[in-house]
Amino acid sequence: MKTSDKFMFVNIREYLAQGDNEKVGEPKLLRIISGFSCPKNPDVEYFLKNNSIEFTKKNQSVTYLVLSMDNGELLGYFTIALKPLTVRDETVSNTVKRKIKRISEFDEQTKSYTMSSYLIAQIGKNYTSKANMHITGSELLELAWSVIEEMQYMGGGMVVFLEADNKKNLLSFYQNNKFRQFDTRLTASSLKNPHELIQLLRLL
Repeated sequence: MKTSDKFMFVNIREYLAQGDNEKVGEPKLLRIISGFSCPKNPDVEYFLKNNSIEFTKKNQSVTYLVLSMDNGELLGYFTIALKPLTVRDETVSNTVKRKIKRISEFDEQTKSYTMSSYLIAQIGKNYTSKANMHITGSELLELAWSVIEEMQYMGGGMVVFLEADNKKNLLSFYQNNKFRQFDTRLTASSLKNPHELIQLLRLL
């Protein structure tokens, strides 16, 4: 558990490690996440309630709950994973190329760099009872970034990426937080038809 003046964030492994203990274990975790609501992005809500625990148990990703220091209210969450990332040479600046060359393999045929990276797989605020009013998107993203910085200190790496819907206000938010678009990807979720995601990266 990490804390700041306003927030604390908890790796859900801390609950899972307590097993079936009703007060501090997985049953408590299930009660906490059952109160999460994100009508602006149903995928974010679906993942937390249906996939986050299983994915953490399988080491596919790790989810962190963000709670209020005042009353322990669930304000939001974020999920981090380690993923291979391929970046086409033509999509990034020369400055970025110089930096990622140190940690990537370059494919001459495809003109692309492949490297290990940190993925902010999910991030979202809790809209239940207006809990979202107590934390900004930038504050939530900064908490996720602080976890990735610790991971980098322990294991290296320098590239962080995420994927977002092609919405002007959403892309502006990430760009204001130093992420830059480098590609797109067509995907499908359990709740939506195939749609385009914008891929954005930021260097540590």
